[in-house]
Amino acid sequence: MSDHNVIGQDHIEKHFQNAIKSEKKSHAYIINGEEGSGKSALALEFAKALQCEQNAPDKENVTGTACNKCKSCSQTDSGNQPDIKTVIPEKNKVGIDDIRDQINNDIEILPYSSPYKIYIIPHSETMTTEAQNALLKTIEEPPAYAIIILLTTNIENFLPTIMSRCVVLNIRPVEEDVIAKDLKDKFAVSDYEAELAVAFAGGNVGQAEKLIESEEFSDIKSSVVNALTTLRDGGMEDIKKSVDDAKQYKTNAQDYLDMVRMWMRDVLMLKTTYDEESVVFKDDIVKLKEMAEAIKMAKMTDIFEAIEEAELRVKSNVNYNATIEMLLLKIKEGIQ
Repeated sequence: MSDHNVIGQDHIEKHFQNAIKSEKKSHAYIINGEEGSGKSALALEFAKALQCEQNAPDKENVTGTACNKCKSCSQTDSGNQPDIKTVIPEKNKVGIDDIRDQINNDIEILPYSSPYKIYIIPHSETMTTEAQNALLKTIEEPPAYAIIILLTTNIENFLPTIMSRCVVLNIRPVEEDVIAKDLKDKFAVSDYEAELAVAFAGGNVGQAEKLIESEEFSDIKSSVVNALTTLRDGGMEDIKKSVDDAKQYKTNAQDYLDMVRMWMRDVLMLKTTYDEESVVFKDDIVKLKEMAEAIKMAKMTDIFEAIEEAELRVKSNVNYNATIEMLLLKIKEGIQ
């Protein structure tokens, strides 16, 4: 393991390091967490450390971390380590043929150049029942050198028999200030940009980094702020313009609605606590204050319910333009 390779997941890194140092490794692991939370990076770093020549069973002073210098580490970094394999399904689910062809029929062959043969299964929550049963037979009686790592966003999709034979490691949400610092160090962004991405990502490091690199994220933010701040003095023509602008984000409708909710949450915060430091949209504090003063407190619950209703309509494939228009009209009703 490389120290702090995935921020905020020290408990998993330490578990893997101790497993290598104590030679008490499991034959099967489940890493459970949201998309973009670092599951793949953790699995690959564990695999890299396992295969690292400095951690070989006959070595003294094993650290449990990858040296990043030996041939195996270099192969892992380049994606060419022959004994670290990623299962790639033929279809959108991991089926029984994927498990048989890429694991079961391969696992009896001895490692090519390393102490272990390691199989990583991304999106393992998509495994069919038949695929899980096929994998179960291998997990129950694996060769001594075999290690299988399942990455999932939904651990509840596994059969109890699979769960009982795996060590389960859960990704933890990361403190917002830790993610913000990481973003500022990596991308040289402002405090405001980092805090906005962190708030939107909800403790998911990978998602926060993705948002920072996304031009569309900034565009959605501008579109939402413009739509909401023109409601007070604008008429139907302005709402129509806002709806037309929102059309380009139809494929990211949830992001658009999440941004609306975040803005309204800031409005509510200013209205109830007057705490400017607690708001996310700090660069738009003047506009937030204006809306907080103009909006009726009695309408805030109706507005948040309208956002939830809009989300349901989008998920049900109800007309997108009509959904955004209805939401904006509902918010306008609450402005004095």
